[in-house]
Amino acid sequence: MSRIYDCADETARKDGLADAASAVRRGDLVVLPTDTVYGIGTDAFSPTAVSRLLATKGRGREMPPPVLVGSMRAATALVDDLGNHGRDLMEEFWPGPLTLVCSATPSLSWDLGDTKGTVGVRMPMDPIALELLKEVGPMAVSSANKSGRPSATRVEEAIEQLGDEDVAVYLDGGETEVRVSSTIVDLTYAVPRVLRAGAISIEQLRSVCGTVIGELRRGRTGTAKADTDGEAQQAEQAQAPRDDAPPEGGDGAQETPKAGRAPEGDES
Repeated sequence: MSRIYDCADETARKDGLADAASAVRRGDLVVLPTDTVYGIGTDAFSPTAVSRLLATKGRGREMPPPVLVGSMRAATALVDDLGNHGRDLMEEFWPGPLTLVCSATPSLSWDLGDTKGTVGVRMPMDPIALELLKEVGPMAVSSANKSGRPSATRVEEAIEQLGDEDVAVYLDGGETEVRVSSTIVDLTYAVPRVLRAGAISIEQLRSVCGTVIGELRRGRTGTAKADTDGEAQQAEQAQAPRDDAPPEGGDGAQETPKAGRAPEGDES
C-alpha cells in the first residue's frame, strides 16, 4: 500500500521526504512533484529499480528515463562531454525545465536502458524534488503516467494511473506550476538540436547558443520525434531537419541525426 504525504503540511513534508529517501535507497518507486509535471522516480544506479520503473509505466528499454539531479556538480559527474554550449545552458536555465542529452561518463555503473551511450539530465526547480535529490543523489525519473496517457499535473492524477501497489511513496506538492514538459536538447552534436519542444522555447535557446536546430517533425520520410504521450525519442534514420514554423522550426542547418534514442520525456 502506498504512503501519501501532503507536503503543504510541514511535518508531513519532513516525514514524506524521509520516507521517500529511504524508499529510493531500497530501490523502490516514488512519485514526486517537479516544476513541470509529476514524475515517478527511483535510484538511477539500480538496474532492478529502473526496470521496475519502466514496467510500471508500460515502457521498454528502448525508452530510457532521464536523470534528475540536485546540482550542476552532480550533473557534470554523469556527463562525459557537455559540448560547446552545455555549461552556458545550465547556467541560464537550471534549475528549470530543460533536459540536456549528453554523452554519459563511460565508467558509470548503471543501466538506464538502450541509451546508446548518452544520458538526459535535468535539475528541476521544485523545492521538494531538489531536497530529495540532494539527499539521495541522481534519480531516474519519468513522467508519472501510464504510457499513452496524459502526464499528471496533480498527485491525484498520478495515483489514478499508477495505483498503490507499485509506488511506495507519493509526495503531494499540489498542482504543478508549468504543466508543460521540459524542452529536450541534444548536445552530442556541434550544433544543439531540439529533440522535443517544451517549456523553454527555441528562441530562448538561441539567445544563449546562437544556432539551434529545431525539432524534427513527421514528414514523408517517416521520421518522428514524439509519441502519443509527449515523450521524446530520437530519429532512427538519417534525415536533415526541415525549416518548420516557429517556434519549433529548424534554422536551415544541415546535419545528420545519430541513430538511437533520446530519453523519455517528462517528467518532468
